[in-house]
Amino acid sequence: MKYEIIGEPLPVVICHLDGGETLVSEKGSMSWMSPNMKMETVAGGFGKAVGRMFSGEAMFQNRYTAEGGEGMIAFASSFPGTIMAFDITPGCDIIAQKSAFLASEAGVTLSVHFRKQLGAGLFGGEGFIMQKLSGQGTAFVEIDGYCKRYDLGPGEQLIVDTGYLAAMTAGVKMDIQSVAGIKNKLFGGEGFFNTILTGPGTVWIQSMPISAVAGALSVFMPGK
Repeated sequence: MKYEIIGEPLPVVICHLDGGETLVSEKGSMSWMSPNMKMETVAGGFGKAVGRMFSGEAMFQNRYTAEGGEGMIAFASSFPGTIMAFDITPGCDIIAQKSAFLASEAGVTLSVHFRKQLGAGLFGGEGFIMQKLSGQGTAFVEIDGYCKRYDLGPGEQLIVDTGYLAAMTAGVKMDIQSVAGIKNKLFGGEGFFNTILTGPGTVWIQSMPISAVAGALSVFMPGK
């Protein structure tokens, strides 16, 4: 498969497949394709379907296969931002924010990923339930707004506000820490908790999470 990502801040990934190659996507992601791309809707087993539902995706996925020769298919982002391509290999999983998955080669497995720490479970908000991309192949992930990459060394930390973590390698440790000081909690406007990311590994931070945009716009909605 060959691909190109174009069109920021409203990006689209255009994939060129050899005959017989297959891509998997969530429902509604396909934007345009060549006539020889055959679509098949699958669940992939009840357990996997339920896991995808918890991770913010649909229970069913669409499989697109190029038949009778080379095919072309395009997947567009649902929000202004960035589409990133990750090369997934065995033992090198990617953990992404809820609803980040856009499409992938058939060898990539999408599953739900729960943060095991008690603090993350109770106070992690959107960061508690995430998506795990494993297996073998290229996966395309949606990131809200601009994306900044940080490579963390062993023990190196980064403090992130809830919702701004877009993706990370599986080796990065994530925990929740209370903001110090009652005045900071009540009047700082940054919430009661921060997400602490500890290396080694790589993290990708997004500048415009959908939840933050929704919150900013809500004050202008009727009835507010």
